[in-house]
Amino acid sequence: MSVMPPSLFPPILPNRSGMLAVDALHTIYWEEVGNPKGIPVIFLHGGPGAGLSPQHRRFFDPSAYRIILFDQRGAGKSTPLGEWRNNTTQLLIQDIERLRAMFGIERWLVFGGSWGSTLALAYGEAHPERCLGFVLRGIFLCTKAEVDFFLYGMRWFYPELYEEFAAHVPPEEQGDLLGAYTRRLLCDDADQYWPAARAWSRFEGRRVFLLPQEEEHPSDTLDLGVGRLESHYMANGGFLDEDQLVRDVGRINHLPAVIVQGRYDVICPPLSAYRLHQAWPGSRLRMIPDAGHGALETGIARALVAATEQFKRHGRFE
Repeated sequence: MSVMPPSLFPPILPNRSGMLAVDALHTIYWEEVGNPKGIPVIFLHGGPGAGLSPQHRRFFDPSAYRIILFDQRGAGKSTPLGEWRNNTTQLLIQDIERLRAMFGIERWLVFGGSWGSTLALAYGEAHPERCLGFVLRGIFLCTKAEVDFFLYGMRWFYPELYEEFAAHVPPEEQGDLLGAYTRRLLCDDADQYWPAARAWSRFEGRRVFLLPQEEEHPSDTLDLGVGRLESHYMANGGFLDEDQLVRDVGRINHLPAVIVQGRYDVICPPLSAYRLHQAWPGSRLRMIPDAGHGALETGIARALVAATEQFKRHGRFE
C-alpha cells in the first residue's frame, strides 16, 4: 500500500453521486465534491478502465472547487464492467458533454493523467469553448510508438515482468502481444479473459511507481476494466488519427496548461510530454526528477496540487 503524500487535501466524501444512462448498454457512475459554487473541474481517470479512487478528490481545495468525477464506460462502478462495445474516445467525449450539461456548467478546468491526459486533450480539441485550462499528468498521446513501448519496451527495464507477461500466450503468438491479448480479453469465455486480464493489469501495475511498493490485494474490478479497455483502445489506436492530439493542439493552445511528468515514467515516457510542450508554447512543463508514473508519488502529487492552487488564485499556471 503506497503512502499518501502530505500535499493532498484531507479525505472528503461526495456531496452527491448517481448513475447516468448514456445509451442502451452503458450506465456511468458520477459524483460531485466540494463547493457547489466553486470553480468547476472535471477529473478524468486513467486506464482506460482504471476507474476512480477516493484519493482523486484530494488534488483540489474543496472550499474553492466544484469537482466532478466519473467512472468512464466499462470502468469502476459504471456498468457493465469491462464492456468494450459502444466504447470509443468519441463516445467518452459525448459522455463528458452530457455531464457538463447535466450539472449546468458552462466551462471547466480539465484535469487528467495517463489515459486521462489523452481524453482531456481529445475532449479539449473537440470542445475548446468548454475549457478553462488543463492540468495534465503522465502524457499519453496514443501513438503507435507509445503503444509499442508499453508492450515491448519493458524488456529493457523490467525483463522479468516482460517475460512473465509474454509467457501467458503461446510462443508463436508472442510476436504480436497486443493481438494475442486482445483476442483473449475481448472474447466471451471467462476461462480465457480472466487470466489475460489479471496478467495485463499486473504487467502495468508493477511498474507504476519509481520505487517498489507493497503490492495491494488484486482487484477484479481494476483487472477486468484495465485489461479489456486498454487492449481495446490500443488495438484501435485510441480511435484517433496517428499523432492527432499534437497535430490539433492549435485548437487549445490559447488556454493555460500545466504538464506534470515523472522523469522515470516507464509507462508514459517523458518524450510525449516534451513533444506536447514543444507544440504548446504557452504550456508549463514540470518534470519531476525523482518520480515514475504514479499520481500519488510525492513529487507528482505536490506539483498537481500546486497547479490547482495556482489556477484557484490566478486562473493560470506560473
